[in-house]
Amino acid sequence: MAYNFNFYAPTEVVFGKETERKVGKLVKKQGCNKVLLHYGGQSAERSGLLKTIRQSLDTENIQYVELGGVVPNPRLSLVYKGIELCREEQVDFILAVGGGSVIDSAKAIGYGMANEGDVWDFYEYTRQADDCLPIGAVLTIAAAGSEMSDSSVITKDEGMIKRGYGNNASRLRFAVMNPELTMTLPAYQTACGCTDILMHTMERYFTQGGNMELTDAIAEGLMKTVIKNGLILHDDPGNYEARAEVMWAGSLSHNGLTGCGNDGGDFVSHMLEHEMGGMFDVAHGAGLAAIWGSWARYVYKNCLDRFVRFARNVMEVEEQETPEMIALRGIEKMEAFYRAIEMPTNMKELGIAPTEEQMRIMAEKCKIAAGGVQGSAMKLDEEDLFNIYKMAR
Repeated sequence: MAYNFNFYAPTEVVFGKETERKVGKLVKKQGCNKVLLHYGGQSAERSGLLKTIRQSLDTENIQYVELGGVVPNPRLSLVYKGIELCREEQVDFILAVGGGSVIDSAKAIGYGMANEGDVWDFYEYTRQADDCLPIGAVLTIAAAGSEMSDSSVITKDEGMIKRGYGNNASRLRFAVMNPELTMTLPAYQTACGCTDILMHTMERYFTQGGNMELTDAIAEGLMKTVIKNGLILHDDPGNYEARAEVMWAGSLSHNGLTGCGNDGGDFVSHMLEHEMGGMFDVAHGAGLAAIWGSWARYVYKNCLDRFVRFARNVMEVEEQETPEMIALRGIEKMEAFYRAIEMPTNMKELGIAPTEEQMRIMAEKCKIAAGGVQGSAMKLDEEDLFNIYKMAR
């Protein structure tokens, strides 16, 4: 039976070659007075993308200030710096140029500008944001789906605490998406992106209730598309069509479409990775690949029908003697895909070796972030989370 749902996707998507040249006109439509141009390292500068965007803004006589320095697992300290800069300069629109980390940082700055008090309160879930400064983006990485989602993830420097927060107020006004801008990404970053895209839909797929046939078909088609084109990009990173397929999948995978009618999704794998990312500063997609197989083996018997459907419809597993064997073969084939695109399937391959004490700390932090028992495929408590970490070593 389908559960009630609200699907809200107000972001204007401008997709295709050279679309970044339209950014000035898109910003001007927002009626803003001054823009924060927010970005990460030097790649956007070296590629000429920032030069193109500055020229587009200048052509439309749009004033702007700049703040670079966003890193993977974006830091709260830079968010605070951005809020201070925006207040000093009376910024009323944020333009994020980069991937999910830059967009997430922009969302947090937007919350800080539009609400009183400490922005970290929202990520600690001690209160809700009432509004967010309007945001647009020029996407350079297909991965997080932050360009069409209500979500953002920020890491607090003190204690390296990584927390996510979702609020419709932060949904972008527009997202400029030129697949060509992703062609210069390192192979590892492309593979991490494909993994994150898959996981955003898999988290919504492995649930105990409310699944709809149409939503399942969309989800399965999206996952098969990412797997197919992820393999193509591993061997042919300049393939425009494959880049386009993966980039669009990234947006659809995290805008809520692949979870319509279900119980809200599982998202335990993401929570487990958030603590790994916070403690060890690993790439998010790689961390997800390293933890997923262990989570899946831990919970599959409690969500057997969904794992069997996944194995048959997505991983194209042939019939086996028992449903359990079909499910396990599907998990194995997904891990084989991760290895084919050079993603890790355990913590050792990820390059980390947490002690038992560190795993206990991560499990406890995961429980705190979840507010107690978490999961849809299977309800997991702190001891369950610790056991999954142990399996993933």
